Amino acid sequence: MIATPPEDDRPAGGGDESAANPWELRGALLLLLCLAGLLLWATNGWLTERFSETARNRAELRGALYSGQLKSELQRNSVVPMMLARDPALITSLASGDFAFTSARLITAQKEIGVASIRLLDASGRTVAATDRQILGTNYVSAPYFVEAMRARETVFTVSEGESGSYEFVYSRAIADSSGTLGVVVVSTDLTQLEQSWAGITDAVAVTDSTGLVILSTEARWRGLPLDEALSVRPVPNAIERAFQVSADWSNADADAYVKGRAVMQTETNIAFRGWRMFNFTTYESIRERVNAALALEAMVMAVLAAVMFYVLSRRAQRRTVAYMRESADLRALNSRLTREIAERERVQRELRVAEQTVQQSSKLAALGEMSAGVSHELNQPLAAMKTYIAGARLLLDRGRSEEALSSFQRIDDLVDRMGAITRQLKSYARKGGEAFEPVDLRNALSNALTMMEPQLRARPVRIMRSLPRRPVMVYCDRIRVEQVLINLLRNALDATKSVRDARIDIAIEATAQAVVTVRDNGPGVSDLDKLFEPFFTTKKPGEGTGLGLAISSGIVADFGGRLTAHNSEDGSGAVFEMALPLYDPDGGRDERPLAAE
Repeated sequence: MIATPPEDDRPAGGGDESAANPWELRGALLLLLCLAGLLLWATNGWLTERFSETARNRAELRGALYSGQLKSELQRNSVVPMMLARDPALITSLASGDFAFTSARLITAQKEIGVASIRLLDASGRTVAATDRQILGTNYVSAPYFVEAMRARETVFTVSEGESGSYEFVYSRAIADSSGTLGVVVVSTDLTQLEQSWAGITDAVAVTDSTGLVILSTEARWRGLPLDEALSVRPVPNAIERAFQVSADWSNADADAYVKGRAVMQTETNIAFRGWRMFNFTTYESIRERVNAALALEAMVMAVLAAVMFYVLSRRAQRRTVAYMRESADLRALNSRLTREIAERERVQRELRVAEQTVQQSSKLAALGEMSAGVSHELNQPLAAMKTYIAGARLLLDRGRSEEALSSFQRIDDLVDRMGAITRQLKSYARKGGEAFEPVDLRNALSNALTMMEPQLRARPVRIMRSLPRRPVMVYCDRIRVEQVLINLLRNALDATKSVRDARIDIAIEATAQAVVTVRDNGPGVSDLDKLFEPFFTTKKPGEGTGLGLAISSGIVADFGGRLTAHNSEDGSGAVFEMALPLYDPDGGRDERPLAAE
């Protein structure tokens, strides 16, 4: 019996809860507006500070990058005068006064090195060769780079003011031989390309020397002025620009400087070169854009929250009723869906049980087919041997040699016993492992296998070379099945040497970490080793083999905990099969299983 909940005594519609006081709504709206204003003000300050710090870090990183580029360019050009001062052609030209091909040589060096210009001055300061042929003959005897280079015996760096307010950065070095100073080589460094790359951004960049004068800048009017004086050079804004500046800067942090009438933050980077310093000026435009985007998103969220709040206050009772109805419908739908899922799961489980039974039956049929093929293959060997012994016994009886005939009959009896033992292996094959496990000496197993193969070995001349240890090599396995594996390996080796004139089979048993039986022949080898142990794969002619011997042998060895492998000899003289089995340890705690019932 299901208990029903008590009915609600409140009047239908819930008018007391759904009808909100207008003054309460107005108070809530006013409170929401105040909270929104405070939140926007706090968010603006926090985001401005955070984004400003991020922009300053990026500006410092950019300054380190630009200063590194500048220093790298100066260092790259500093080695050029030293190389040219050691140029034998230039020394010879200054010593002999023959400058016919000197300018061409300097032009080639300029293209290869990438400097702005190269000049060669003689001892009197006269230009005798240059990449710019228009200055040939010009005298620079009073130039600082000539005077200082003549005084010092090393590379000299000088900065001199050039044309159009720009500066010229020059490396110079005296050229001398055993007779004395012959002249000066002057290399001008072009740093305008760095200024052009810096000008590709919205910020301003300036480099000052040790005296504080601007020598490099993205603003051309700053060159030659102290930095403070350069920053004071700004266009007079009109009324609209002043109003825009006031409205744009109200929320920014205190500006470090003004560039082109815009507030900027200033970062400084020391350049490890003659006391130079680099100044980067970053605008607040990107910061203000990011802050405004966040504030706009925040304001939109607040507006949505306000709309949701009013909707909730006005539709509270209706939403509750609709929610109850929806929950009831959802529960009914969920109950129906669960019922269908339970029925579907029960059907799938029944089909799964049927499928499992089908797979198990298929596996049993496949195992029976494999066992039948394996037994048929293994019985062919003793049958062939019995046929040979019967024929031999018949000849012996015809010749009156009954004693020797009795020996053949005894061997036939042994073969019959062995065939019976082979048929008894059907049960062990079906269980993928036998139960007649016992300690077996591999030397005796090999001897029995050779005895079984004796008729085939006598059919044609084959040399059997055995390398056996003196001590027993004990393994824990089924004696009959391990002899089957050895017979299969010997038979394959015998078949592989049919076309070989001097047939030879080498058999070796070793006992190291494992017991290893190696069967090596001098036949043609195996062409496809990857498929060698697959069922029904054979390299023999049709009708000569089923392709099951090695597959069954590999499964038998695997049941014993070992591994059967094959490879071709390194010298290409045949195939090598190795059967590795664990050594028997009588003290290892192994439980000896009872012999299988016949």
